[in-house]
Amino acid sequence: MKKARLDKEEREILAAIESGKWKPVKLKLPQLNRYKEIARNTLRKDQRMNIRISKADIEGIKAKAVEEGIPYQTLVSSLIHKYVSGQALPGR
Repeated sequence: MKKARLDKEEREILAAIESGKWKPVKLKLPQLNRYKEIARNTLRKDQRMNIRISKADIEGIKAKAVEEGIPYQTLVSSLIHKYVSGQALPGR
């Protein structure tokens, strides 16, 4: 198996972890359960959907995903799921 090449940002993160600048954080049960649910939903994908979206919106989505610590596609999928299941409604 080929070893993945790290980009500059990934190398900086790895160096910070290896130098001890970053420390592991013990997650509280609600956080842990949230991340488990995100992982479960991420693995459950079985259809592909292609959409066109404005550059400004996609950049905003990517920024929000970084804040949440998840991939932007996962964020979009989660928002769609919440809307469809009635957990999130536009304008509320």
